[in-house]
Amino acid sequence: MAYNLQLADRVRAYLESFPKLTIEEKKMFRGLAFLINGKMCLNISGNNLMCRFDPDLTQTIVERKGFLPMVMRGKKYKGYGYVEPVGFQSEQDFQFWVTLCLDFNDRANSSKKRVRK
Repeated sequence: MAYNLQLADRVRAYLESFPKLTIEEKKMFRGLAFLINGKMCLNISGNNLMCRFDPDLTQTIVERKGFLPMVMRGKKYKGYGYVEPVGFQSEQDFQFWVTLCLDFNDRANSSKKRVRK
């Protein structure tokens, strides 16, 4: 599935307002990931945002409009979730989700680099 180019532009423009961030874009999870300071922070997946956030905040955000838990191969991933467009239509809601991801990014673990054989 292709990712929403307008949403990617919206995320890109917002992230550029933080000049101290090192931003890298990478195609992954069948979408476009935004890596911040070397760590996957959020992703555009179809028309949805895929967010990486502090797992301790799950109970407070599951009630937010448009939130869906991230489930892959029957396993629910803690600290990850999807947000449907209805959940980030307003600029305030959009900034909430991106800021939530940015706030956790410094504490998030980096993925282990795979060694190619």
